[in-house]
Amino acid sequence: MPGATGHDGAKGKLAMDDEQRRNDGTAKRRKVLGNAWVDKSAAGKNAFNADFLDLISRYAWGEIWTRPHFDERTRRVLVIGTMLALGQWDEFRMHVRAALAEGGFTPDDIKEIILQQAIYCGVPAANHAIKEASAVLQELGQLPS
Repeated sequence: MPGATGHDGAKGKLAMDDEQRRNDGTAKRRKVLGNAWVDKSAAGKNAFNADFLDLISRYAWGEIWTRPHFDERTRRVLVIGTMLALGQWDEFRMHVRAALAEGGFTPDDIKEIILQQAIYCGVPAANHAIKEASAVLQELGQLPS
């Protein structure tokens, strides 16, 4: 039946696209967050979280982070600012750490993101972000005196 053949063909193409997204996403995730972070995450993979890890590899990293319009630096700024705005401090710290360790950001770059967000997200959120970013900078030996 033509419909069945077309469906199988489309399904095969979709599976190949998903595999490519997964591979591209994993490579981008490693580039942005660093091998150590991704390896640590992979080591914690289990039957409960495996589908979620696959989802973020394919879509957050393989579909969005690999789009050509914004460069990696711009995407990092957007993510750090968004995590600050949402008060997602674990993700904020992870992306600040990655921006400093893997992305070529300086402490001043992080400070400028926080200052910008203070106006649009509020001083209390930015105040907490300064505390969180300072801890990351201290951990990395990059806290200016």
